[in-house]
Amino acid sequence: MIARQTRWPQRQAALDLYTLACGVFLLIAPWLFGFVRPLGRLDAELVGLAVIALSIAAIFVFADWEEWLKVLLGAWLIAAPWLLGFAHTSAMHVSIAMGLAVAFLALLELWVVHDPDYAPSAS
Repeated sequence: MIARQTRWPQRQAALDLYTLACGVFLLIAPWLFGFVRPLGRLDAELVGLAVIALSIAAIFVFADWEEWLKVLLGAWLIAAPWLLGFAHTSAMHVSIAMGLAVAFLALLELWVVHDPDYAPSAS
């Protein structure tokens, strides 16, 4: 497991900022799109808060487990409409789209961090 004290100036932090934006979007999506199912609303709010917390933590101190948790949250968002019973609603579309985005960004960050050919330029 790679652990660094601080990584704010590095390029990977931008991916955490994008994931943070996804979490904020999830948090406000129930109001933006008028989710009518209570479980869809609650799921978006709770997962949004979790993604925000993990993204903020990952910006300042990187750990692989933070990214893997975001991958799991993304997978949950994709499966949640059917598991919680809000399929075929606007909440389903938001949940799947944000699940794909969160999982993709987390996996991309893991790949960038562990890619031996990736060498950040000294800016």
